Amino acid sequence: MSHLKALKLTSAVPVRATVDPVQRAREKMIATLAEQKQMAEAKIADQVFAPTHLVRRKNSEGQRVEVETLKRVRQGWFTDGNGKVFFAIRYAGKPIEFAKDRNAVEAGELSALPKIIDTLIEAVRGGELDAQLTAAAAERGKLLRKSV
Repeated sequence: MSHLKALKLTSAVPVRATVDPVQRAREKMIATLAEQKQMAEAKIADQVFAPTHLVRRKNSEGQRVEVETLKRVRQGWFTDGNGKVFFAIRYAGKPIEFAKDRNAVEAGELSALPKIIDTLIEAVRGGELDAQLTAAAAERGKLLRKSV
């Protein structure tokens, strides 16, 4: 007796979930902001922030293996000459403008930074920065496309 006759055979094609580019940009920005918050909290607590991620590399035998390595994370805040702390968001290689000619949030001191980042996360979740994220991604896409 054939084992295949006991199964219900059909012709099926898997459907790929369509990913909304705006939602993808929001999720990417929220993940980046959460990482910045962890970095700021570590800096405030005078601890080392060393996130890791898995990468695929060839070992000495030429096989591809997953290796955990340190992840490079750029600090999103900076201090001006007067000692004030500012926080700026970058997306697709460009600084995001919150309003016309306003690309940073003044935190004053480092201890206020986690609360400001929480507010920015809620703004991204609420869609308040969708236009800026979409424009930055579109501009980045133009740079990456080959001219024909």
